[in-house]
Amino acid sequence: MSLVLTEIKNKVGIITLNSEKTLNSLSLEMIEELKAVLEDWKTADEVVCLFIQGAGEKALCAGGDVRKLHDAIIEQQSVDETKVPQLCFDFFFKEYQVDYAIHTYPKPIIVWGHGIVMGGGIGIMVGASHRIVTERSKLAMPEITIGLYPDVGGTWFLNKMPSAYGIYLGLTGARLDGADCKFLGLADYYVSSNSKETLLNMLNQAQWNGNNHQTVSVILENISKETDIPESQAQNHHLFIKNFEGVDSLEQFKEILLQYPDKDEWINPGIKSFEAGSPSSAHIIFRQLKEGKNLSLEEVFQSELNLSCQCCIHPDFAEGVRALLVDKDQSPKWQPVTLNDITKEWVDSYFTPLWSGEEHPLKNLGKKD
Repeated sequence: MSLVLTEIKNKVGIITLNSEKTLNSLSLEMIEELKAVLEDWKTADEVVCLFIQGAGEKALCAGGDVRKLHDAIIEQQSVDETKVPQLCFDFFFKEYQVDYAIHTYPKPIIVWGHGIVMGGGIGIMVGASHRIVTERSKLAMPEITIGLYPDVGGTWFLNKMPSAYGIYLGLTGARLDGADCKFLGLADYYVSSNSKETLLNMLNQAQWNGNNHQTVSVILENISKETDIPESQAQNHHLFIKNFEGVDSLEQFKEILLQYPDKDEWINPGIKSFEAGSPSSAHIIFRQLKEGKNLSLEEVFQSELNLSCQCCIHPDFAEGVRALLVDKDQSPKWQPVTLNDITKEWVDSYFTPLWSGEEHPLKNLGKKD
């Protein structure tokens, strides 16, 4: 079974992530297939515009297939735990190339961000030129709960959000709906989920005259006009989020979060994730976002490849996946155990370069072939 289905209708290349059972989670095979299609269609005359969707109604993509990464780490640990498992390296290396290709693609890419869009799914959606959410979109970057951090360009897009939403979402994995995504700049259009056929029909009848981005924008403007966007809870909590502006240490962030007097059902799940999440993740997320503020898109993916591979040779990522998805005991044994146990040297070790600049696997990102 092909993990990525493709068809071309009226010069629109339709890509379907095809693993409904796993909520279209990205495996290495799926990433490789997607990469090949994007490269193929980049210069193909018969495709002027791309439309990316997930199979089924539940999800665009629920993230990466971290279960397979966990298994590769466990296997590697029995041989040499200082080495990054080959599968993990290949996965992140190729995933970030796909994400970067979407960010910089010369043709319009429409992403139907319906249902669950998490982690790697956000990586596919966020760089597209025309990002759609619906009343059933649920987005999150809950990596802190599995000993990882918001990768797939998170250093880039979380830092582009208004106020302190980026650092807040990174550290709490807070869930967002379609209205929140529109407010935070993760989506461009909010439409009703039953307007997908209408959209595909309009693309099917479109006159492609060279200004293809404009053609797509006009179609989507017209469709989204018919849908009222509900209130965004994220926007309604702006005064709460403002408290985190200018926070310069993780301790300060924690204090403001836990001592906030007016907690409610939007804030509480975030507190829960922050407190239950990996202390190492909290520290690396804080540093990643602070230090990555002024990085170019290329530098973001280069730094994230290093950090993701380091997560594969540090203990918490495999342990977080074990607790959530393998044994499902929901009781990860983090090492170190608490935020206060973590030293600067430990955090530094996550950011230690695995390659010199000249040897970096993504050193040619953005350079002309």
